Amino acid sequence: IGISLLLVVFARQIEGGLQSFMVAAMGVLSVAAAVHEAYAYKKADKELIKQYRFMARIFAGGYPEALARMEARQAAIHEGNARELVWLLEHPPLYTGGTSADPAELLSEQFPVYDTGRGGRYTYHGPGQRVGYVMLDLAKRCKDVRCYVHSIEGWVINALARFGVEARRAEGRIGIWCDTRSGHEAKIGAIGVRVRRWVTAHGFAVNVAPDLSHFGGIVPCGIAEYPVTSLADLGITASLADFDAALEATLPEFLNALAKAGGSCDLAVKAETN
Repeated sequence: IGISLLLVVFARQIEGGLQSFMVAAMGVLSVAAAVHEAYAYKKADKELIKQYRFMARIFAGGYPEALARMEARQAAIHEGNARELVWLLEHPPLYTGGTSADPAELLSEQFPVYDTGRGGRYTYHGPGQRVGYVMLDLAKRCKDVRCYVHSIEGWVINALARFGVEARRAEGRIGIWCDTRSGHEAKIGAIGVRVRRWVTAHGFAVNVAPDLSHFGGIVPCGIAEYPVTSLADLGITASLADFDAALEATLPEFLNALAKAGGSCDLAVKAETN
C-alpha cells in the first residue's frame, strides 16, 4: 500500500512539479510514522495488560524497600531501560505522610510512620487494602497531571462499580467516595501521585477489608469530617484477588483514556453496576 501511494504521488508530481511531490511525500511519511507510533503504544498497552496478573503480588519486603524499588523503576522508565508497570501490593500496618502532611494530624504512632514524596497528607496502609503503584510515561501518553489523576479516579470508580458500589469523586476532596449502609458519605479509596520527568509513581489505595480502626491514628488525608469505609464495611464479601480482577477488567479503559491527545484523557465513569 505504501509503494502504491508513493507511485500515485510521483505521478502527480510530474504534473504539479517537484516541490508538490516533496510536500506530498513528506505527508505520506508523517502518516506512516504516526500509524507506526500508535501501533507501538497499542502493543505496549497489550503487554502491560498481559503482565497484569504477574504484578498482583504481595510484597514481602518492608515499605522503604518497596518505595526504593518504585523510585528506581520510575527512573528506569524515564531512561528507557524498563517498561511501564502497574504494581499491586499489600503493606503491613503503617502510616505514610505526603508532601502536605500536617504533624498535628498524626494522632498516634502505633504503627511505623514514613515520609514519602507523593502528594497529599497522612494515610494508612495495611492488610486487606489494595495498594496500586502506577508507573507510566506521561510524555508518551498524556502530558497533563490533573487529567492523569482524574483518569486514575475513574479507573478505581469503574472497578468498584463491578461490586455494585456507586463510588464517585467529590468536589474539593481528593479520593474516592461512596455512601455507607447508613447513608453517610465515606471514603473508600485514596489517591496520591508523584510525577517526575513525566513518569508517574505512587497511585491509589482501596479499602477491600482492612481493619478500619487502624485509621484512628491519623486524620485520613486531612479530612476529619468524614469516616472511611471498605467493601467489607458495606457488606460486600470480596478478596484482594477479586478486586484485582475488577482492576484488570477496567484497565484497558484507563489506558485508552490516557491515549487521547491534548490532555483530554477523561475516563468516562460507567453508570451500570453488577
